Amino acid sequence: MQHSFKSSSSASPLRLAALTLIAAAALSACGGGGGNPGSVAAPGGASGGTSPTTPTTPAVPAAPTVTLALANTGGQASNSLSGATPLTVQATVKDASGNPVKEAMVTFATDASLAIFSPSAGTALTDDQGVARISLRSASLAAGGAGKLTATASVGGATIVGERNFQVGATTLSFGTVATRDAQIQAYDSTEITVPVLAGGTPYLNQVNVNFTSACVTAGKATLAPTVATNNGVAKTVYRDKGCANDDVITVTADGVSVPATVPLKIAPPTAASVQFVSADPVEKSIVIRGQGGINRTETAVLKFRVFDTFGNPLPRRAVTFRVSDPAVVQLNKATDTTDENGEVITTVNSGPVATSFRVFATLPDTATASRPEGISTSSDSIVVTTGLPIQRAFSLSAENYNLEGLNKDSSPTTPATRVQVMIADASGNPVPDGTPVVFQTNMGSIGSSDKGGCSTVNGGCSVDFRTQDPRSHGKNQPATPCNTGSGPLVSDDSARAGLATVCASSSDGTNTIFSKIGLFFGGSSAAKVFLDNGTTALGTDVTDLGTVRAADSKVFVLQLNDVNLNPLPFGTQVQVANAVNAAAAAVVPATVPNIFPHSASADDITGVNVSGAQGSRHTFSISNPNAASCTAPVTATFNVTVTTPGNVVTTIPFKLTFSCP
Repeated sequence: MQHSFKSSSSASPLRLAALTLIAAAALSACGGGGGNPGSVAAPGGASGGTSPTTPTTPAVPAAPTVTLALANTGGQASNSLSGATPLTVQATVKDASGNPVKEAMVTFATDASLAIFSPSAGTALTDDQGVARISLRSASLAAGGAGKLTATASVGGATIVGERNFQVGATTLSFGTVATRDAQIQAYDSTEITVPVLAGGTPYLNQVNVNFTSACVTAGKATLAPTVATNNGVAKTVYRDKGCANDDVITVTADGVSVPATVPLKIAPPTAASVQFVSADPVEKSIVIRGQGGINRTETAVLKFRVFDTFGNPLPRRAVTFRVSDPAVVQLNKATDTTDENGEVITTVNSGPVATSFRVFATLPDTATASRPEGISTSSDSIVVTTGLPIQRAFSLSAENYNLEGLNKDSSPTTPATRVQVMIADASGNPVPDGTPVVFQTNMGSIGSSDKGGCSTVNGGCSVDFRTQDPRSHGKNQPATPCNTGSGPLVSDDSARAGLATVCASSSDGTNTIFSKIGLFFGGSSAAKVFLDNGTTALGTDVTDLGTVRAADSKVFVLQLNDVNLNPLPFGTQVQVANAVNAAAAAVVPATVPNIFPHSASADDITGVNVSGAQGSRHTFSISNPNAASCTAPVTATFNVTVTTPGNVVTTIPFKLTFSCP
C-alpha cells in the first residue's frame, strides 16, 4: 500500500502529528500473503525459523508554516491589549524546509469591534528573516473581551494560516494637570492651554478629541478651538480674549474621561479709547415745543452713545456722564449711566417752552490728561425743538413714473422702478421743519429703504424708492393705512383693479394724521390686448388684414396697446414698424409709451380710486406704397409692429395691406 501526503490550506502541527500516526498504522497493517507484517522470511526460504526485524516509521512530508507572536511596546511577550497598551504582531513564514520566506504577503484579520491594525489595510511583507510585523490597537476605549488573531500567507501555491488568541481590556482615561502659558493676560491677548491625557498614569498615545470651553467663550467674548486632537498624549489650544473684561475658567472634557478638568485664567479689563454718538429717538432728531405735542409727536428725545476700547470693540460696565449745551431751555433727565454688555448707554432730554436746538455731551470720568483736559468725550447731533406742523391741504404726493414694468419683472435693490416724492408745508405755506417723518405703505411691491419704510423731510420734502416685486396682487384695503381706514372725508378704499398698486404716505400734525395716496400700474411685459382704431375686440395672433387702399394713398390706423389687465405697458416701451415688404412706414406717433396716470373715461385720477376701461397708450401709424408711381397691378404689403419694453421683451404684431392701382 502506498500513502502520499500533501500540505493543506489548513495544515497545523497537530494535524501533521495526526497524519503521522495514521500513516504508521496503515503501513503496519500492510503485509505480503497474509504473513506477519512484522517479520521477514529466513534466508534460503527456510520456514522453520523467523528473525525479528525493527519496524520503520514512514517520513511525513514537511509543510510551510506561519507562526504568530505578540509583544508589548517594551518588547516583552504579551497577549493583553488595551487602549493604552498596543501590541506588535510578528508573523514568521517558513517554507517546507524550514527556511524563512522573504517578501511573502501576510494578511492579518481579527474582530474589528475589538481591535484594529496599523496600517489599516492589515497586510505586511516578510523581511529577510521571513518576519512580517504589524501594530494591533484597541478598537475603542470601551472595547473589551477575548479575540482571535489570524495570519494568512501563500507559499509555493499552498495557503497557510497561523492563529493566536489575545485579550482586550477597556481603557480608562484621565486628565493630567491643565496648564496655561500665562496665569494672567492683557485684554485681547492670548495664551496657550495644555492638557495631558493619561491612561493608568502614563500618556495615552492614541488620538483623543479633547473639548475646551469657558463662560467667556460661550458669551462670544473669547475664542478657543472647541475640539483638539491629542498629539503624543497632549492636547493644546490657544485662548484669545475678545473683551471678556473678567476672569475666566476653562473647562476641559473628552469622551472616555469621566472627570472634567479646569484651569482659571485672569484677564485684565480693556482700556477705554472713545465714546461715540449712536442715535437719537425720534430718528429725525426733532421734538416738539413743550405743550404743543399730540399723537405721534413727542417732547422727549432719547439719545444713545457707545463706548469703545482701544481695540475698537464695545466696552461694557463703564460709567458715562452727560451734560446739555443749553440747560436753560431744555431739561436733561439723566446725568450719569453705565454701559451695558453692548457698550451702550442712554440719556433723555425734554423740550422747553421755546423753539431751539441743542446737543448732549457724553464724557468718560477720570480720563482727563494734559493733552486732553476735557477727557474722553463726544457730542450728539443737533436736536431741534420746533413746531410748524404739517397740514392736510399742503400734503402733496407724486411719482416719477406711474406705469412700471412690474407684473412679471422685479426691479433691483439698486435700481428702483420709480421714485415716490412727498412735499409738505405748514399753515403758513412754509416748508415743515427738516426731519418731519413721513411713512409710506403699499399693497404691492415694496417702498422705502432697508432701515426704514419712509423718509424725513429736508426743506419740506423727501422721496423714497419704489420697487416692483412680490406681492403682485392685493386684498381689499390690505394693508390697513391712514388712506383706507376710518371714516374721514378723504378716506377711500384702495383701487381693486388688478395690476394697480396703491401707495399711501402719511405724517402727523401732532394731533391728526395727514395723508395722500397714488396708484401705480404694474404693467405686463407684453402687449397682450391690442385694439385697432378704437375697436373693442383685441387683435389675435394671426396676421391682421388692414384691407385695400389705392397705391397713391397711405393707410393711417391707430393701435391701443394694453397688457393682460388692460393696463398700460411700461413707460419708455418702444413702438416701431419692422420687416416691411412693399411698404414704407412713417414715424410712429408717439414712438414710446408715455407716462400714463390712472384715469377714468373723463379725467386723470392719480389716486387710482376712479379708474375704468382700457388704460393703454394709443399710437398712430401711417403706411404707404414706395412704388406707387409705377403701380401696374395690386400689391400686397406686409409688415410687423414691434413693441419692446425696457426689460427687452418684444411683442410682434403682424399686418398685411393691399395697394390697388386705379
